[in-house]
Amino acid sequence: MKYLIILVILITTLISQELKIKANEFSTDEKKGISIFIGEVNITRLSDELTASKVTVYTDKKHQPIKFIAIGNVSFKITTKDGSKYEGKAQKTIYYPIKKEYYFYKNVYLKQIDNKKEIIGDEVVLKTIEGQAYAKGAKKEPVIMIFEIKDK
Repeated sequence: MKYLIILVILITTLISQELKIKANEFSTDEKKGISIFIGEVNITRLSDELTASKVTVYTDKKHQPIKFIAIGNVSFKITTKDGSKYEGKAQKTIYYPIKKEYYFYKNVYLKQIDNKKEIIGDEVVLKTIEGQAYAKGAKKEPVIMIFEIKDK
């Protein structure tokens, strides 16, 4: 019986994946499915973390988040489905939790910690399920990709 209770608690913890949002201000319109968090916004879920000046969360009819828009000095730490770890910053980030896709805009710096790869650009897309990334530079600035090459 003791092991059954521990198993139920473990399964519940794995399924729930709590999302925690802290901010200085909060407002919501449940009919429209929009919640706005302003001032020192911090969002955590498992090992992922995002901070920004303002975050708008869009929800479906069941009050489940379908889109996050973070603006103003956005910084983040992300772990993908395959365990790759990223961190970085941007001026604007859009996240689609169902597809697990991140769209980063303006002065983007994205670093893959485990493989020591860096992407610098004006627009970067990270698809965490597929393990794909796309980057585009600003009008007069190229995309910069930095790799670490190990000598054999």
